[in-house]
Amino acid sequence: MVTVSENAFRRSIPWLFSPRVDLLTFLGSALVAFALLAIGIPFGWLHSDTPEWAWIVAILLIDVAHVYATGFRVYFDRAELRRRPWLYGLTPVLAFGISWAIYSESVIGFWRALAYLAVFHFIRQQYGWVALYRSRGGETSRIGWWVDASVIYLATIYPLVYWHTHLPRRFWWFREGDFATISLDIAAWIAPLYWLSLIAYAVRSSYRGFAKGQFSPGKDIVVLTTALCWYVGIITLNSDYAFTVTNVIIHGVPYMVLVYWYRWRQTDDTDAHPKRVAATRVAKFLGLVWLLAYAEELLWDSGMWQERTWLWGSSVFSALGNIEGIDIALVPLLAVPQITHYVLDGFIWRRRSSRRLAEMVS
Repeated sequence: MVTVSENAFRRSIPWLFSPRVDLLTFLGSALVAFALLAIGIPFGWLHSDTPEWAWIVAILLIDVAHVYATGFRVYFDRAELRRRPWLYGLTPVLAFGISWAIYSESVIGFWRALAYLAVFHFIRQQYGWVALYRSRGGETSRIGWWVDASVIYLATIYPLVYWHTHLPRRFWWFREGDFATISLDIAAWIAPLYWLSLIAYAVRSSYRGFAKGQFSPGKDIVVLTTALCWYVGIITLNSDYAFTVTNVIIHGVPYMVLVYWYRWRQTDDTDAHPKRVAATRVAKFLGLVWLLAYAEELLWDSGMWQERTWLWGSSVFSALGNIEGIDIALVPLLAVPQITHYVLDGFIWRRRSSRRLAEMVS
């Protein structure tokens, strides 16, 4: 029999969505990534390019698709659009204009700028999860913030610095050569801080949990899975396949869960048949973002890469790649969705700018 004190203990644990959803979202996505690594060992995928099926699952259905999930948070929400029309209207326009200006001057410069913008976005998202858990748990300690911020930033920045100081690698962010080489091995200097931050976090989390009864398993999982995936995917394994599955899954899946939770959590609670309605809504949600992701990658491949004709078939856009100079306009245009996603993500998930989000994580 579950006692009243046990029920109170369970309620005191800060979860973002619910215990089951949090575990499936954060721990589950990481376990899937490591399961794919384990499967890849006997098949030799760790020593070759990412298999096509893995590209479809990780890049097309997760990485590219999660970019379009931002539409449900912004562009498919009339009330939100009316709230900040200038921000939401000008961001894609400026994204295209600036991208075109950079690309027309330097192709390498464009891809490098886009890569570092993406890196910043990936780092900040992991910090964002920690910040949301801190808010949900009512954590206000300044020392605690320093410990949490240090560990999540170092868990992402240290592997990236290692990457920069050990180029070339067998993988890259967007295109080969998009990261600048750092000749000085500053990763060796950062390593002690990295391990110290992990120890400090483990000690503080254990003390808060066992001595004060202030457990935060969701936040612990985010920190642990981030550290493991980034370290193994970038430092331990020099593999395109390993980097893809460890980098993309824990980034894209939680984001799509967050968008769904923000948009429909309250309606799910009031539906007469919540499970059936939620299943239909999830299917429509994924169906639309997958369709948009497919359309974008179709244009990328038709106009630029010509790498996966087996997937796209005979496309009406296949002639794009034969038009001289088409890349000057096409590449900046196709980059608009992800740049818009990167930029807006820095605004739409701030508790101070969204009363609804603040209420959800309070």
